[in-house]
Amino acid sequence: MRLFQNSGIYPGYLPRLQALRRGCDTFAGLTDAFLQDRYGASHLLAPVLARDPAAFFTNGDDEGAQRRWAAEHGLPTTTSMADILLNQIEHHRTEVFYNLDPMRYGSAFVRRLPACVKAAIAWRAAPSPGADFAAYDRIVCNFPSILRSHETAGWKAAYLLPAHDPEMDPYAANEERPVDVLFVGGYTRHHRQRAAILEAVATLRDRFRIVFHLDRSRATRWAESPLGRCLPPLARHRRPDDIRAVSHHPVFGRELYQSLSRSRVVLNGAIDMAGEDRGNMRCFESMGCGALMVSDRGRYPEGMDDGRTMLTYADPAHAVRVIADILQREPQARAVARAGHAEMRQRFSKEAQWSAFVHIVGAIA
Repeated sequence: MRLFQNSGIYPGYLPRLQALRRGCDTFAGLTDAFLQDRYGASHLLAPVLARDPAAFFTNGDDEGAQRRWAAEHGLPTTTSMADILLNQIEHHRTEVFYNLDPMRYGSAFVRRLPACVKAAIAWRAAPSPGADFAAYDRIVCNFPSILRSHETAGWKAAYLLPAHDPEMDPYAANEERPVDVLFVGGYTRHHRQRAAILEAVATLRDRFRIVFHLDRSRATRWAESPLGRCLPPLARHRRPDDIRAVSHHPVFGRELYQSLSRSRVVLNGAIDMAGEDRGNMRCFESMGCGALMVSDRGRYPEGMDDGRTMLTYADPAHAVRVIADILQREPQARAVARAGHAEMRQRFSKEAQWSAFVHIVGAIA
């Protein structure tokens, strides 16, 4: 199978990626720097991570790398990003196009794919009102309620899980974990449920070492600046004192793996987009790096079991109790964390993910 996997880059990751790419002046070098950092590796298929010659990977929104490929292949400097991607697909003689960025490259793009492409599959794990994915052969994710919404929209859908990145295993082996509770992600009062959990857990900072790696919005940065503190209208963008006291810069890629490997407990929380379904990428990263994940109650993939491979909470006050209790019972905490990591390696392997993907491709007539 000649596989082409396309993804996208979160804007907050760009400064780190640009630093990692200093001195790279070829498309191959730019792509390798990205893949080596393991950003989003839970979603990257095994042939891509193994650098299989039949697999091609790119980020279709990465203008620097994409225009470098275009220059290396003699395309005009005015070539659009979509046309560069189409040229890459044709040059690669792609048979299966797997797109992690369908909001950017939807049905209009798929209808332009060259004849060599026999199947087009997209990952979409969020509600998509107004989107058009009808030209894709399958829309995949691991949230059954969202898959049902895709099917209601008239799209063919299939269940596919993220997977454990084997590069996490050396991080999971780390026994020195000076951080008691880690959270990595976004904090916004628009996501009230998650915000309430973070605000409650942050109050434990007088008893435990709490670290939140948060990506601040531009409005929040302004509101928390010396000048912004003098402007009352910006007050609604400022974070509570407890949140600010435990906040650190955002982390991505191997820096994320390192942070997870230095933490005893990793706090996770859904943002109300998949109903009771659970299993966001942070679950795979936390357990994969050997931390004990404490997350909100809901329907998790088989193998993510409360009390055996992870712990769950019902509400903010319960989250505080669960975390404070388990941090005082180190043997049990380590046992659950180890069981979680073992489950990642055995049940959620890259081989299992690839086998499921191949099955999905095979089901496309």
